[in-house]
Amino acid sequence: MDPTQEIYFLTLNCQPRGQNTLAVDDVARRLFESVASVEHAGAWYCHLLMLMPDHLHGLFRFGGWPRPIRSVVSDWKRWTARHLGIRWQRDFFGHRLRQDESLRDKAAYILENPVRAGLVARTEDWPFVRFGSQYASILGR
Repeated sequence: MDPTQEIYFLTLNCQPRGQNTLAVDDVARRLFESVASVEHAGAWYCHLLMLMPDHLHGLFRFGGWPRPIRSVVSDWKRWTARHLGIRWQRDFFGHRLRQDESLRDKAAYILENPVRAGLVARTEDWPFVRFGSQYASILGR
């Protein structure tokens, strides 16, 4: 298995929980720009990023970068804290998708998050989501 092709399901939580920190137009726009900037630098590729009011979920591929995933994510969190005023919880949850796990199921779980939280009636009504250019191809669409 090529480790640069492995996909990770990440969850990052804000501090304190329960406040709307991320689902704000200007903050979301700047977060998405920062994700694209890290992507352009080659540290990660973001297939899907869902911003919720106090946390985010994403499907990321890390490859071609000589630093550990933890360092890449921590650097991004530090940058967003400094430039966007986001207070993150100390760590993050990261889970490498196994071969038997369905990427399609993980993406559906992420996209259903705002519906489960009662924020919108349909997944497509939630505006705080970023799809990578390869999103459709990894899901076989």
